[in-house]
Amino acid sequence: MSMKFIFFISAILFSGREGLPERDTNATLREVKQKSIVCFVYHRFGDKRYPTTNVPISDFESHLRYLKENNFQVLTLSQAMNYLKSNEPAMKTAVLTIDDGYKTFFTNGLPLLVKYKMPATLFFNTKTVGASDFMNWEQLRKVKESGVEMGNHSHSHNFFLNEPVDTRYESFEREITKSQSIIKDSLHLIPKVIAFPYGEFDEKMKEIAKRTGFTCAAAQNSGVLYKGTDPFQIPRFPMSESYSSLKQFAEKTKMLPFQIIDESPNYLEIAKTESRPVFILKLNAEDLQVKNLKCFIQGSESEWKIIDQDEKEITVRIQPKSSILKRRRTLYTITAPGKTGYWYWYSRLWINTDVKGE
Repeated sequence: MSMKFIFFISAILFSGREGLPERDTNATLREVKQKSIVCFVYHRFGDKRYPTTNVPISDFESHLRYLKENNFQVLTLSQAMNYLKSNEPAMKTAVLTIDDGYKTFFTNGLPLLVKYKMPATLFFNTKTVGASDFMNWEQLRKVKESGVEMGNHSHSHNFFLNEPVDTRYESFEREITKSQSIIKDSLHLIPKVIAFPYGEFDEKMKEIAKRTGFTCAAAQNSGVLYKGTDPFQIPRFPMSESYSSLKQFAEKTKMLPFQIIDESPNYLEIAKTESRPVFILKLNAEDLQVKNLKCFIQGSESEWKIIDQDEKEITVRIQPKSSILKRRRTLYTITAPGKTGYWYWYSRLWINTDVKGE
């Protein structure tokens, strides 16, 4: 999925905030009835060969410094899920996740986490351990010993949605079970969290992850985690080289979750007859500046309108003006400022399995 789209939206939003009241962080914590957590996903650190998945080391350190200086509670993903369920008061909270297990996390990212005494969650696929750009088992053991939570990312990091339905679920379960066994033997632990490879999954894969013993699963669509979030579809803001400045990172930490009442359809895979899939989203609108609500569609202009509204709720219909079938993954993103100026964010992923995996 292209991360340029996500940060392009941010540039539009935050260059046009004139006339909106400034966001008061303390007011946010008082007024928002439910706790919220911003989750970020990183891949490579200081590796200029891959700018779309890399973050400069100086940028990553600025992220950690910002979280520390602004008194964020930084948690592992498991800790974050426990925090949401607890009676603890609302706090500014962030989760840092790292996908794939590249060596640059060990050499460039981990030392900074240790320096700032911050936890994180690492998702890695077991097939590539020790290969080329990936950490080996000795390095992964040191990562574990540093306090980083270890998570499952399947064995081979396949495009599972491209497998036929009659073999897909057996293959997915076999992969994650194999990975769990290898991690147990090599690191003497059993991961409780999983990230779907490429952020691609369907409802039955979520059920398998839950039945296999995982407490939650991370996706790759951007958004904010709150108590109403499906724990097996956790959104994360992606960080990449061109869009990881401190300003952009700080803006993400200030995002809040829409309170979702209903959404339709609930599947992610595009039917072959749906070149312009329609998405219906019902939201709690009590705190929204509804007139400033915006909808964006990756790779297309959007056609959207509010089809139902009262004082408490709005229902939004979103559809692209042109076909999105040329892309494998397409995001529909909805944003709106709250009445005191802070911003709400939600994104919805569509997947076209006819397009070769990116």
